[in-house]
Amino acid sequence: MKAAFKFLTLFLLVFTVSCGTGKKASKRSSKKEVPAVVDRNAPREEKTQVPSTPRTYSDKIEAYIHEYAPIAQEEMQLYKIPASITLAQGILESGAGEGQLTRRANNHFGIKCHGWSGQKVYHDDDERQECFRKYKDPKYSYRDHSLFLAERKRYAALFDLDIQDYKGWARGLRAAGYATDRKYPDKLISLIERYQLYLYDGDAPAREIAYSAPQSAGNSSTRAYTVQQGDTLYSIAKRHNLTVEQLQKMNNLRGTNIGIGQTLYVPQ
Repeated sequence: MKAAFKFLTLFLLVFTVSCGTGKKASKRSSKKEVPAVVDRNAPREEKTQVPSTPRTYSDKIEAYIHEYAPIAQEEMQLYKIPASITLAQGILESGAGEGQLTRRANNHFGIKCHGWSGQKVYHDDDERQECFRKYKDPKYSYRDHSLFLAERKRYAALFDLDIQDYKGWARGLRAAGYATDRKYPDKLISLIERYQLYLYDGDAPAREIAYSAPQSAGNSSTRAYTVQQGDTLYSIAKRHNLTVEQLQKMNNLRGTNIGIGQTLYVPQ
């Protein structure tokens, strides 16, 4: 009897320990599965946003060229207008794509409503609330610019010029009445030479052209200088102990034409 009682007691002890071990194993198992369950309602840890460095005006122009050079080249192939001229006009007229009219109407060339049956916007220009053409996409603005020049007799002489004669085109546009600003040709030429837009007048596709930014961009040893009335490239170079050739090289200029308000990089 005592032997039977001892056996029963031993059996119950073993059974109890076994059950306890099973529970512990179950707990360990459940702990391993917890990380796989995602609580979508739990608050997420907020990450601090580091503000990006604001782009300079030069950066905006470079971004504009990257985006619209292929379109300008396509228009050049179809209508024989130098891509460099189209890009320079687009940069100048649209504020590198950030002008109010451009953002409201995708109008990159400031073309007004004369003879236009499409959508319109009203914008203060030479006069208050003048009528300007509105486009669904910037590419239509580029096409309208090509047609604007190609279909008007007063610009016909421009199409007799060499496709790479951007200086002739720049001067011819003003002579034909495209702009009243007497510095308009100089501004176009300055943009073309500073940003090497003449590279897009050749046969190489825009995406294959290696743009070389001005040497002084982002260089802490230089600063931006805004051209004032009466300035010449020679006077600015002399003021900063440079030769004209050195100043040209710093700013990717091929000629000596500069315009009031133009930004040049000079030594600190």
